[in-house]
Amino acid sequence: MTVSLPLVFVLGVVAWSAIKFLGVRMWVAVVIALFGFWLSHTFLAPAIESGTRSGVGVVNGDNR
Repeated sequence: MTVSLPLVFVLGVVAWSAIKFLGVRMWVAVVIALFGFWLSHTFLAPAIESGTRSGVGVVNGDNR
């Protein structure tokens, strides 16, 4: 059985869990999210996207 979840949903659950159970402050989570947003507008964005796609491919078992 295949289950498809958006990566944003998975990361949101991880962030919520960190805030709820690990005691991470909300402002720290907001700063990390803003850093990711600003980083996506730099020259590093294509490398980050490619690495993320490769990592998801490894987890999913894609052999492309």
